[in-house]
Amino acid sequence: MSRPEHQAPPEIVYGGEEAAKYTGNSRIAAIQAEMAGRAVELLNLPEGYSGYILDVGCGSGLSGEVLDEEGHVWVGFDIAPAMLEVALEQEATGDLFLQDAGQGMAFRPGTFDGCISISVLQWLCNADKSSHHPKARLTRFFSTLYSSLRRGARAIFQFYPENDDQVQLIMGCAVRCGFEGGLVVDYPNSKKAKKFYLCLFAGQEINGVKQQLPAALGEDEDGEPEESGVQYTSKKRNDSRARSGKRKALKDKNWVLKKKDQLRAKGDKTANDSKFTARKRRPKF
Repeated sequence: MSRPEHQAPPEIVYGGEEAAKYTGNSRIAAIQAEMAGRAVELLNLPEGYSGYILDVGCGSGLSGEVLDEEGHVWVGFDIAPAMLEVALEQEATGDLFLQDAGQGMAFRPGTFDGCISISVLQWLCNADKSSHHPKARLTRFFSTLYSSLRRGARAIFQFYPENDDQVQLIMGCAVRCGFEGGLVVDYPNSKKAKKFYLCLFAGQEINGVKQQLPAALGEDEDGEPEESGVQYTSKKRNDSRARSGKRKALKDKNWVLKKKDQLRAKGDKTANDSKFTARKRRPKF
């Protein structure tokens, strides 16, 4: 069975009658509530605190119901008009608006105490139009999200990665936009219960205390907690370390020759090969 994001854009997949079917399915509603509850738990907000939370890809408001039960005030947006119509019919308490996450957001800096998102991120890795570039859309999304969160707030994304490359793409874009954090995998040894949560920090320290990646749910066969979290740090912090060590040049002569062959195959004007090709030049005085 193909993945939903490979079938059609989200506004079509969850359009018309499908939106009502999705919300009316008790099994889907129960799974959504469970994942939303876990996302709220990973936000690590103070007990009894009523936060202002952003729900990215709120759909018909199933996650919003969990936020209501926890006493939070929320704002949600979605790209599918039909899902938002169902949310209005269900009298969702949060403020709703139609928005494509890949185009970013325009909230004031430091508006939200946290952000949750259920089953959305993998859609941003898909190019539904010729103008869609997944890396650019992810960067736009994470950069505007980082600005809209108060410093030290968390953003929790439950998603279904298609492969490891997709995880690296998503996390790489988030880190470049200033986020830190990592991947939390609940029940890593279970095919059905396994869930991926991207836990991002908009600022590492709160009151001088460094934030730690939350522990994953699920235990190994020996009854010990499984090390199923992957930690990422800011790219800027590691740049100096990377520069200090000696690395083999990536763009050596073989790379340059291969690149020139590719350009010739495309019909582009390319300089002839010679003994000076890819030769390292002295720095200018």
